[in-house]
Amino acid sequence: MSHNENIYEALEKIFHEPNRLAIMSVVCASDQGFSFNELKEVCNLTDGNLNRHLKVLDEAGAVRIEKKFVDAKPRTTIIITAKGLDRFNEYLSALSEVLKKAKEAIPEERKAEAPIGKLVRA
Repeated sequence: MSHNENIYEALEKIFHEPNRLAIMSVVCASDQGFSFNELKEVCNLTDGNLNRHLKVLDEAGAVRIEKKFVDAKPRTTIIITAKGLDRFNEYLSALSEVLKKAKEAIPEERKAEAPIGKLVRA
């Protein structure tokens, strides 16, 4: 990313939604993909919710959805695409940079008031 580019523009909305971030974080870990049920369990999503997010990711070319029968049972496998992995990696780099800038922007005296990981009530 060049100095002229806005780092926030690299935060692709497709991945920035928490459930899609979780889905992509799981599927990027395997070239073999994950079954629908494995992904549903790991991401703690309902069938309908997972279906909705997978449709968005599939339409964007970030994942490929394979449906076939294994031992006479239907099996849906979700696999990250090369394009999806490249885009997700760029997103993660941008997110890391944004978070780093945010952390650096917090005044030292405020960091002591609200350490990360603690619930802060106003």
